[in-house]
Amino acid sequence: MRMKWVVCVGVFWILSISTAHAAKDICSLKPKDLPLEPVCIYRNPNVPDNEEAPTGIPEKIPGSTNPRVWELSKANGRFAISLFKQLTKNKSVEANIFMSPLSISTAFAMTKLGACNRTLEQIMKVFEFDMIKEKTSEQVHFFFAKLNCRLYRKTHNSVELVSANRLFGEKSFEFNENYQNISEMVYGAKLLPLNFKEKPELSRQRINEWISEKTNHRINDTLPEGSVNGDTILVLVNTIYFKGQWKNKFDRLNSMESKFYVSETHSCPVQMMYQENSYNFGIFPEDKVKVLEMFYNGEGISMIIVLPHGNTELTKVEENLSLKKLSGWLNDMKSKSVAVHFPRFRIEDNFTLKEKLEAMGLQDIFSSQHASLPGLVASNEDDLYVTDAFHKAFLEVNEEGSEAAAATGIVFHGRSINLNREVFVADRPFLLFIRETTINTLIFAGRVADPCSSS
Repeated sequence: MRMKWVVCVGVFWILSISTAHAAKDICSLKPKDLPLEPVCIYRNPNVPDNEEAPTGIPEKIPGSTNPRVWELSKANGRFAISLFKQLTKNKSVEANIFMSPLSISTAFAMTKLGACNRTLEQIMKVFEFDMIKEKTSEQVHFFFAKLNCRLYRKTHNSVELVSANRLFGEKSFEFNENYQNISEMVYGAKLLPLNFKEKPELSRQRINEWISEKTNHRINDTLPEGSVNGDTILVLVNTIYFKGQWKNKFDRLNSMESKFYVSETHSCPVQMMYQENSYNFGIFPEDKVKVLEMFYNGEGISMIIVLPHGNTELTKVEENLSLKKLSGWLNDMKSKSVAVHFPRFRIEDNFTLKEKLEAMGLQDIFSSQHASLPGLVASNEDDLYVTDAFHKAFLEVNEEGSEAAAATGIVFHGRSINLNREVFVADRPFLLFIRETTINTLIFAGRVADPCSSS
């Protein structure tokens, strides 16, 4: 009988990994110091044994950045845009979208540790891990560790970016020891035994409580009723939590009620914040967008807002969006005086990932007939498959700053006048991205189409 496996990923930013050894040593280790020996290895046929000299103008890599970590960050960004476009296919144009692509990628990277055959190949391709210029798949985990060290370092006392991982396993089941060791060393994901067979509902509640705690009680009930039952063997959880104060706070006295135009026929009242300050800003007529970057304290993390220009519909912007285009906008923006009108809002989103990821090519892992995950099991038997994956995310933006959280679960089973200023009025649907600024890692991504629905 094939057994169910659940992976739950949440968004909670924390740099301290769960074990003292990992927190102390992982950031300074070299590849040869990290004994990664998964059951199966995927060899990318497109990476030659001897890397050829690059042709054309070489890509500029941020200072003090490992080239492979840079490539992993870009892979996450491409996956983020691809998944976002997949989500838009099943949502109304007036519906909000919010997620943490990094949380989802992290959860499936942990899953990849035990994958073989087409299951491993599909994970490598869908999450674009195969675009990292390493000949074999196991090195992805080392560069994930390095990326996490880069992301979760403290940049300012008023900024929290924390990630936590955990494995919840059936207490009577024997898991692969090497899988447990690598998960704990690289991802800080320690195994906690639970009694899924006899107490599945209590186990589900215990997991949801852990997620809630790690996301400052912003993400609750990630695993819905019925998602865990007596056949569940493993639940893998990643959480990310972010709370940051703006580098330039908005004055609450300048906020006033204003209309937000959800569509041509529908508007709603919002508290519109206002301030004039220096921001990275750009108008891109060929793409018909305005782009604004607002930094959080420390400038290690920022929010990017992409607003359609003129009468352009947001759907047109979404259709043409790519990581290359987004990166190009960011590179071409200039620091300018901008009068910013931005709504105060709070949005939540939750969805199952199975159908979206299957449409993107990740199919075998969800199939009881085709899933190949022998590296999770002590006996190396091929008995596990993933029944579903759940993701839940939250974002609140106000005059002080932002608070965001997300969880993904994979179930194996007023105003002075400046004539030289630019004006940015976010009174209609826009895209937003919260990113780490030095290597442009997309931590959160979304669409704010109706800030009134949950404000």
